[in-house]
Amino acid sequence: QVDLIEAGGGSAQAGGSLRLSCAFLGRGFTDHAMGWSRQAPGKEREFVAAISSDGWSTYYSDSVKDRFAISRDNSRSTVHLQMDMLISQDTGVYYCNAAQSTDDLKKGVGSWGPGTQVIVPS
Repeated sequence: QVDLIEAGGGSAQAGGSLRLSCAFLGRGFTDHAMGWSRQAPGKEREFVAAISSDGWSTYYSDSVKDRFAISRDNSRSTVHLQMDMLISQDTGVYYCNAAQSTDDLKKGVGSWGPGTQVIVPS
């Protein structure tokens, strides 16, 4: 059983920044690749970013590449998503995701947190 709790959502102006955090509750954090996905109003959930279990490899969707950065702290069982240069299209509910591999994260497989809302007014 993997429990994930997101924090750090809120509202930011276009061009601003937000930092999301996800706490992994339970054992086995270092056995999991971690990621973030989001769901905009009226749209399906989409992959945003992933980081391998050892933290050496990261992956981003084209829509956030060069603006967002994913990182993990294996000593604290947490993963972060630094979001810079925010645009209105970044609005949505952001979900933390844990899976066996980054490929699974890209497919939307694994365990999910309840989500945290991000709003970037247009």
